Amino acid sequence: MPATVLIVDDDPAFRALASRLLADHGFVIVGEVDSVVDALRTARRVRPSAVLVDVELPDGDGFTLARALVALSWRPRVLLTSTYPGVGSTDEVRRSGAQAFVHKGDLPRAPLRRLLGAE
Repeated sequence: MPATVLIVDDDPAFRALASRLLADHGFVIVGEVDSVVDALRTARRVRPSAVLVDVELPDGDGFTLARALVALSWRPRVLLTSTYPGVGSTDEVRRSGAQAFVHKGDLPRAPLRRLLGAE
């Protein structure tokens, strides 16, 4: 069964790009949302195996969202991303429970299947 991914980003153009990129890597996209509130609501409904999360969202931050997501009963993997390379320290990413932080520009070259649990 292919890994399922929820994409959380407030930029619709990036969500569309990430959706195509992840689908090309064999992931099934189960939702695209633009806020923390919608991410939690949708995650509980569709139970993705992984979540791609923008660090800066209009109603909160991705680090706090990552902590909430990995605390869900099925413990989805979380990959944080941003256009700002220095937005979070390695310790902050680790404390959030996320697998890693990948700059948005580096996503096409990132080991997505490993980071999002498809291997």
